[in-house]
Amino acid sequence: MPSTLNTEMLASAIKTKREKKGLRETAAEIGDISPATLSRVEQGNLPDVETFIKICKWLEVSTDTFVKGDKVANQELSEKEKIVFQLRSSQELDPDSIDAMIAMVDYAFKKVKKDGK
Repeated sequence: MPSTLNTEMLASAIKTKREKKGLRETAAEIGDISPATLSRVEQGNLPDVETFIKICKWLEVSTDTFVKGDKVANQELSEKEKIVFQLRSSQELDPDSIDAMIAMVDYAFKKVKKDGK
């Protein structure tokens, strides 16, 4: 199976880490990419290799994380991250529903951590 970049998952990961920060602030934090470029990547457009590597470093994940068809894809993500990324990449759910579901996932994982289970 040929490897391709999972741009939906990449976009979701950026949105998740960025949270309420603005595009300008986040682009400056990543370093040497423009807010417009970051916006395009968040919309699912394919970044150039250099930008992709910078974003992965900022996300603190291997570039393999976003490669479809690669056996190591997703191995570095926590269960919570996988759920959140999947929700954010949904084309069927509206943003308010996604935010509400992510809040429930956050609560569930905090409860598990607190209860020690």
